[in-house]
Amino acid sequence: MDDTPQKLNERRLADAWVELQHTAEATPPPPDATLLAFADPEFLMRRETRGIRFELELLKPDLEQQAQGIENTVVIYGSARVIEPQAAEAALAQARADGNARAIAVAERQLRNSHYYEQARLVARLVAGYGAQRPHEERLFICTGGGPGIMEAANRGAHEMGARSVGLNIALPHEQHSNPYVTPSLCFTFHYFALRKMHFMMRAKALVVFPGGFGTLDELFEVITLVQTKKAKPVPIILFGSDYWKRLCNFQMLVEEGAISPEDLNLFTFVDDPQAAWETIRAFYKL
Repeated sequence: MDDTPQKLNERRLADAWVELQHTAEATPPPPDATLLAFADPEFLMRRETRGIRFELELLKPDLEQQAQGIENTVVIYGSARVIEPQAAEAALAQARADGNARAIAVAERQLRNSHYYEQARLVARLVAGYGAQRPHEERLFICTGGGPGIMEAANRGAHEMGARSVGLNIALPHEQHSNPYVTPSLCFTFHYFALRKMHFMMRAKALVVFPGGFGTLDELFEVITLVQTKKAKPVPIILFGSDYWKRLCNFQMLVEEGAISPEDLNLFTFVDDPQAAWETIRAFYKL
């Protein structure tokens, strides 16, 4: 296995393939019958070869994590838009200096939410600190979506403890680049959201879900549904930031309307403190 560090900001082949797909109809490249089938990006991006791409996105991250001994993960979800407190304070100071009322309002909100960045970082440090004391096969590794915001904070926390961490990034046309704290050899890029979400669950022993938007909600409710329907084994599902989640989702109403069973409310736990999140995981597994 090549251990040469990769530059996380360099162009990746997956990015090129995403752009190829977006531009294929407008400027289709000429076919090249001389290329080997598996070395022909245009052939692999055809509609008819989608199943092959599914399999490749399943196999590559799975085999590579197996090779590096990544078997148990704590997955941390959350918004890509949360920034660290220092950056939020600087943005607010600049907005006030400019006298831009809209910018001030945005910066004040960013500063108000920036504490989630530090809390995600601390959760990751607690997980990584435990792992450092255990045999390799018993370690828990941090896994995130590999992007900025809460994801960066979690990868950063693991990195600060000298631990490796996984990033399952998604290739999008104009956004989402890997954060600098993901272990380079564990930084994977996906085209398909479905395969990416499958990989989140394949090794997850716990999930800590910080405030986020549509993407975070998509990931959260897929996990809850898999556990509720017993398609996945029960794992701690921790909703960090009880005020946020209770304002966003009236779970009790679902019980009152008969949409879910009362016991389904036990599928997740609300916490507001990094230590409480870690203790929830420890208690579940009697660590």
